[in-house]
Amino acid sequence: MATSEAVLQVLGGSLPSLFGSDNSFRKLGSSHTSRSFIRIRKKRGSKCVNFLNCSNISYRAIRVDCFQSTRQSVHGDIAHSNLRSVNCKCQQADSASSVASGKGNRSWIIDNDQSFDTVPGNTPSLMQFETVRGLKVGGEDFQSNGSLPPNGSVEDTLNRIAGNSIEDEAWELLRESMVYYCGSPVGTIAAKDPTSSTNDVLNYDQVFIRDFIPSGIAFLLKGEYEIVRNFILHTLQLQSWEKTMDCHSPGQGLMPASFKVRTVPLDGDDSATEEVLDPDFGEAAIGRVAPVDSGLWWIILLRAYGKSSGDLSVQERIDVQTGIKMILRLCLADGFDMFPTLLVTDGSCMIDRRMGIHGHPLEIQALFHSALLCAREMLTPEDGSADLIRALNNRLVALSFHIRKYYWIDMKKLNEIYRYQTEEYSYDAVNKFNIYPDQISPWLVDWMPSKGGYLIGNLQPAHMDFRFFSLGNLWSIVCSLATDDQSHAILDLIEAKWTDLVADMPFKICYPALEGQEWKIITGCDPKNTPWSYHNGGAWPTLLWQLAVASIKMNRPEIAAKAVEVAEKRISRDKWPEYYDTKKARFIGKQARLFQTWSIAGYLVAKLLLANPSSANILISQEDSELLNAFSCAISSNPRRKKRGPKSPQKTYIV
Repeated sequence: MATSEAVLQVLGGSLPSLFGSDNSFRKLGSSHTSRSFIRIRKKRGSKCVNFLNCSNISYRAIRVDCFQSTRQSVHGDIAHSNLRSVNCKCQQADSASSVASGKGNRSWIIDNDQSFDTVPGNTPSLMQFETVRGLKVGGEDFQSNGSLPPNGSVEDTLNRIAGNSIEDEAWELLRESMVYYCGSPVGTIAAKDPTSSTNDVLNYDQVFIRDFIPSGIAFLLKGEYEIVRNFILHTLQLQSWEKTMDCHSPGQGLMPASFKVRTVPLDGDDSATEEVLDPDFGEAAIGRVAPVDSGLWWIILLRAYGKSSGDLSVQERIDVQTGIKMILRLCLADGFDMFPTLLVTDGSCMIDRRMGIHGHPLEIQALFHSALLCAREMLTPEDGSADLIRALNNRLVALSFHIRKYYWIDMKKLNEIYRYQTEEYSYDAVNKFNIYPDQISPWLVDWMPSKGGYLIGNLQPAHMDFRFFSLGNLWSIVCSLATDDQSHAILDLIEAKWTDLVADMPFKICYPALEGQEWKIITGCDPKNTPWSYHNGGAWPTLLWQLAVASIKMNRPEIAAKAVEVAEKRISRDKWPEYYDTKKARFIGKQARLFQTWSIAGYLVAKLLLANPSSANILISQEDSELLNAFSCAISSNPRRKKRGPKSPQKTYIV
């Protein structure tokens, strides 16, 4: 064999975190089934040399010896108590060389004939990787004379191998989470955690509208459109279901928070069964809160499906057009509020527990703005839609003006608030919402960077929620609710506060956490939302995909790529948790479900978007010239000094 000693050193011990024996089978839990496999491809050709399929491998199985031949099973110094069962299926392709075996820990080396030998070293801890003869890396080959490729290229290649393995595992887990209705895929369950007991499942075995969004985007980017189409149409059917709680029914157009496929006896025939979709509109949810964001996400996914698949027939259907209008009428309905923002209760979005976000939370406003833009793009022009489109345009301009002007904060704005006069009664008041300067917390003064800024979490009379809410800020970039300058400033702040917002696992859902007496009063002493846990400052890997879209839109994809690199160090080893705890995201969440589907899908979407940035256009909304001109007119004119009187019949944009 003409094997380079340098290759031997690199694969044998230079990266113990990748090939270390202490971490062998680190992705496999004692009860988790993995269909990971080892593929060795020729440099030219597509046939596999060996194929290994192992299932039910104990996590404690640290050492696996090499294979005598393709017909032999795995053997080695593994106690039967530690290895429940191993089922290996090997297929041999032409010109495949047999694999020698020996005792002790092993590592792989490659010769010029694609045969594998073993030398003392470490067993590969990744059960899935792909390599070729010569191990081509960084545009250079390992040479048989022992010369090394350029510095860093070896490590880059091994990292790329590890990344591919994580992606393959993630795709397998995502497909295993798929839910079928009458033989067709209709969604993915929230989590498939083998460590959860039957009584502890709660509603994690249901298909959530918001949770499926990253799954749906992943399938769209992969070119698998059927599951997304089915999801859109079946959830649309659920929109018209009767929704009642304590003799009260919410407005038409409300989309469910989740649904479950149930098998029930057929009416009149107990021996036969049928499958039904059982929706939850919040009447069974913890806290009994209606999901305001479900309908907004549904519109965003509908538009993404059309742009990705090219199939516009779905959004042009009469029932789909009706569904869009019902959601819009529910959101645009007149009320007592003086603001263009949506007024919602606590827990009506991703943060679905009491966290002090009642009022006008940024997350809802960003999704609202995005849904309005998507709906305006998809609504078919007809006489019955004219008034709705006019109201939609007016709301878009007013909402953009309101958020950009009153929610934005940076060091300059913070200083202005610090000098606010209060109790101003006039149309020309500077402090319109009567914000008291003492509301500025000491943490904010120290935390705000000199370069950068963000949109605050909430705004109400005499109240500004200065917490940084990640989803609201990231999606404000995606849907152009924030200006270009504000969008860059948000990303500047993320880079400046990387150790706070990313740390050991991206991405903090909000910052900072509520602590002490503030936590007791605002959350009601919620034991799940303790400081730096869950919604109260926990880190959620699913937010990777929103960060990727926002970074790509502003032509700064390196920010998302860096965050993905951080996540890849442990997310697979930790079994894809729902969230992480502690200020630096060091611990897996104390009540976090493992194999959380949107953690898996969020990672996949981020990887797919970074690999093909132009595909992010299915999610990005650009501000069109018509609305931009109307917005400029609204800013140039002083709405405070307009004459008061009856509404003008002229068609105008009202702020």
